[in-house]
Amino acid sequence: MLIGVVGLGLIGGSLAKAIKYNTENTVLGYDIDLNVLLKAKLLGAVDGELKEDKIPECDMIITGLYPQSTKDFINANAAKFKKGAIVVDTCGVKGYVCEDMWKTAKENGFVFIGAHPMAGLHYSGFEHSQVTLFNNASMVLVPSKDVNINDLEKVKKLFLSIGFTDIQLTTPEKHDKLIAFTSQLAHVVSNAYVKSPTAKEHKGFSAGSYKDLTRVAKLNETMWTELFLENDEYLIKEIDGIIENLQQYSAALKARDEKALRQLLKDGRECKERIDGEYND
Repeated sequence: MLIGVVGLGLIGGSLAKAIKYNTENTVLGYDIDLNVLLKAKLLGAVDGELKEDKIPECDMIITGLYPQSTKDFINANAAKFKKGAIVVDTCGVKGYVCEDMWKTAKENGFVFIGAHPMAGLHYSGFEHSQVTLFNNASMVLVPSKDVNINDLEKVKKLFLSIGFTDIQLTTPEKHDKLIAFTSQLAHVVSNAYVKSPTAKEHKGFSAGSYKDLTRVAKLNETMWTELFLENDEYLIKEIDGIIENLQQYSAALKARDEKALRQLLKDGRECKERIDGEYND
């Protein structure tokens, strides 16, 4: 296949590298930063530039852009895509993207399938992209209800060939609800936690717990602002929920209620054990 990758940042750059390294497909790349594109060509991540006249030749186009930019690119080029071509996004929200893009795809004769790779780093940019970024990772696919099974299998086959070992199929609503908890809330908590004045004094007094909880505090605020606002309903519920839980711990401490505090900690431990399949009554 001739595959175009639009946006050669961490995800797009890693996809281009992984497709080039693991498959026989030809990869054309585009990035708003010409230096990034030149570097990608020099390192063999792409075979050439995805120029406007090459878009109609692509069998598949994968976007590595922010949600609004993804919609803008697809809408601007909808009439140029080859009939039957598959367009795949990699955005961290799906409700904001998928419904509109399914409509555009149907009107213009191409196929749109939402995708969200469950892999990443707390760094951004092509310079941090890795050919092995997706090894043993999960890929969440969000196809339309009337998707052609052959098109879906083609996308699944490509992602399995570049390192993904688990493919999940879901709806935009379920995706956004789960991602609000598994990813977005974690970034909010990490970002808020490290703002404690005590964090400045952590050296020599911190180990794994501190590192684990602060790793994603170093985020791309432009990207995450957009993602949070485009999934605000689900994220607000998760933030309000964790605040309510934290207030219970605070209340038990203020009251010096040993029994209540122990029960809260026990409940949390057992909840984790149940999730991990380790709980025994």
